[in-house]
Amino acid sequence: MPGGFARAATRVASAIGVAAAAAGVWGSLIERTRWTLRRVEVPVLPPGSQPVRVLHVSDLHMAPWQRSKQDWVAGLAALHPDLVVNTGDNLGHVRGLEGIRRAFAPFAGIPGVFVNGSNDYFGPVLKNPFSYFGGPSVNLARAAQLDIDALHGFFGELGWADIDNRATSLDVRGTHFEFFGVDDPHKGYDRLDLITAAIDDLRSDDPLGDDVWPDPATVPHPRPTVTVGVTHAPYQRVLNSFVTHGAQLMLAGHTHGGQVCVPGYGALVTNCDIPRTQVKGLSLWRHGLRSAYLHVSAGLGTSIYAPIRFACPPEATLLTLTAARATRTTTGRVVGAA
Repeated sequence: MPGGFARAATRVASAIGVAAAAAGVWGSLIERTRWTLRRVEVPVLPPGSQPVRVLHVSDLHMAPWQRSKQDWVAGLAALHPDLVVNTGDNLGHVRGLEGIRRAFAPFAGIPGVFVNGSNDYFGPVLKNPFSYFGGPSVNLARAAQLDIDALHGFFGELGWADIDNRATSLDVRGTHFEFFGVDDPHKGYDRLDLITAAIDDLRSDDPLGDDVWPDPATVPHPRPTVTVGVTHAPYQRVLNSFVTHGAQLMLAGHTHGGQVCVPGYGALVTNCDIPRTQVKGLSLWRHGLRSAYLHVSAGLGTSIYAPIRFACPPEATLLTLTAARATRTTTGRVVGAA
């Protein structure tokens, strides 16, 4: 009996080893480059608005030799999005900008906004993957500094607006969008204290804003408006502040969707303090008496030192913003309802 038990234990251990090896091969050689486009509908626009197609890209962690990823991202321009939102961590190598230029060149002229991730400032370093179970990762002193100014210059050539601790506005298909964002919260570069002033300045410069036309009845061309908050890392302090500042939609990346997930269970880690159940995809974020839609991208890349994904393919998302269902208040005013 003891010998039979030992043989059975050996067979189980061997089976586990084979399964682990197969999972490693799948995750590193197949799933890591199984580029996926997700399509999501978000009913966030004012009633009667035309749909707006937003391409959300994040966490490319680009190296110059990653031609498959570059070609796939470039091909997304054929979707003809109305707007691009880039939530950071574009670079994954000191020459990563070469690949970023190749990937995003076809998007020139399509309006967009972007924020920084830590890997737009610093290059990747070899880390113990099990350290993520102890909490969010830290950047090490030996990380190479990347040319973030050149990255910003290229995005400026595309026509994309930098909203790191800033705000801007765009008119897209008849809807007025207010965007505000923060620099990378994972590095502590977010300045939530600047958001209020940024939004106030944005609205005071708006010729159709309330600051210029105190009486809504006198506004010559009232526009439906949607407020969007953008961050690289979806830390709770940032999301709560965004909701407090009136965001109706929030976009983030950073988590890689967990990167290595367990089928039927999901992500094991989030690399921030967001709940594991909201590590990727569309959900509703509540703070106080308010709520906003939250979309977290699982991203398109990995560190070159951890080139594996499992049960979490690399992704970009085409968000189709649609009109919310109209409801009528007790005063008879029609408003949007999610």
